[in-house]
Amino acid sequence: MNTSHALIAEDPTQAISTRIKIERGSRGWSLAELSERSGVSKAMISKIERGEASPTATVLGRLSGAFGLALSMLLSLAEQNGNRLNQHAHQNVWTDPETGYTRRTLSPPAGGMLELLEIILPPKVSVPYPASAFTFQHEQILMVEGRLLFREGEQEHQLNPGDCLQLGPPMDCVFTNSGNKACKYLIALVRR
Repeated sequence: MNTSHALIAEDPTQAISTRIKIERGSRGWSLAELSERSGVSKAMISKIERGEASPTATVLGRLSGAFGLALSMLLSLAEQNGNRLNQHAHQNVWTDPETGYTRRTLSPPAGGMLELLEIILPPKVSVPYPASAFTFQHEQILMVEGRLLFREGEQEHQLNPGDCLQLGPPMDCVFTNSGNKACKYLIALVRR
């Protein structure tokens, strides 16, 4: 087994922390500049980079937007190891410490144009993302279990099992599970 992949799978928070630090450093940005561009406090960015805090989905969306990267690309860069096969036991799972939302990377970490993700959204949870998190990708949502209310700007879509939605132009979005059971959906992304 690839050792770097094992480390990432065991500690996705550290991989994300390292990637954020690399992205900021490669642009020559100070903490203050990344804070200003993303709307995330300098203190929080510093804690994330030191591995002292696990960023929420919303914070990651803001940071990825500031870097000019899709959220999925930022997380993919943190997970990369060159493998073309991503066995279930080795798929990276990230959990939002604030909401319990989980994101499983189904696609192999070698990269490519298409990325598949499995999302499990706990009951009574909403996760907002800024438009900047969708700027660099085309995205479709396939509902697997439960019901999802997806707000895209002012438009709302109620998704039930088997429903598939193609997202429109980038805009602020909110994923909401108002039910009493977790909902599961797949996201397919293609980078623009």
